[in-house]
Amino acid sequence: MTEKITPARTWILAIRPKTLPAAAAGVVMGSALAWYDGSLQTAAMLACLFCALLLQIGSNLANDVFDYERGTDTAERLGPLRVTQAGLLTPRQVKVGMFITFGLAAALGLYLVCIGGLPILILGMAAILCAVAYTGGPFPLGYHGLGEIAVFIFFGLGSVTGTYYLQAGRISSSAIWMAVPPGMIITAILVVNNLRDIENDRKAGKNTLAVLLGERATKIEYTLCMLLAYLALPLAAWAGVVPWTAMVSWLSLPLAIKALHETLTKKGRPLNAALAHTGQTALVFSLLFWLGLLLHR
Repeated sequence: MTEKITPARTWILAIRPKTLPAAAAGVVMGSALAWYDGSLQTAAMLACLFCALLLQIGSNLANDVFDYERGTDTAERLGPLRVTQAGLLTPRQVKVGMFITFGLAAALGLYLVCIGGLPILILGMAAILCAVAYTGGPFPLGYHGLGEIAVFIFFGLGSVTGTYYLQAGRISSSAIWMAVPPGMIITAILVVNNLRDIENDRKAGKNTLAVLLGERATKIEYTLCMLLAYLALPLAAWAGVVPWTAMVSWLSLPLAIKALHETLTKKGRPLNAALAHTGQTALVFSLLFWLGLLLHR
């Protein structure tokens, strides 16, 4: 007997909660640096956090419906269940949910614009546009091998420096340096996601970077993303922009190595575990970084 999925459960599946820790990583990193510099603003930090989560949810909904409409999501899909393809929600319902989510993000963003002005307005509008344009619109970024660049810009540089700027009123060299670790780890999430879907995407004509590079090169790309994320920290400490106690973030290495091992040795649906562990690595790294700054204080 098939278990009935309730409407609430259906929407939970649609927003994909397991992707949300990664969305929080950049905000945690930027806020940690703001706290260290004596500029922590709790209200701004929370607004940044909820905006980041709403943007991720909106992006998940957009991917769900637009991949379905482009014929990319089929019964052969290896990733987590997509509600539009599964027939649990209609395309119209998912699009309404997407617009409501982005509307909430924009409403909350107005508060951040009041604090940060025009730069934050531009960043917020670009983030929403990019979230939709990853799989939607006339030139979907994910279908032309541009997904990794977009993810690093918005989940790394934009998230960390934007969060810091809203609290400190400026952008520091430490914020730029430390945008690299969460940015690269979250980019690695997309890399392993595309590695898992490489055959299905190739059949559907979705030219992700994984499709363009091939399986072996995509695994090398993932390895380089994780390597750069972890090397950026000692380089930042050596350059004097963060204290050496921040190296406590390296305590997340066992989780990162586990994700790396899964990515290099598994194929297809089992890569879902690597995807989840990579996302967890991003958040744990940032939380431990804050702990490292706390130890120095």
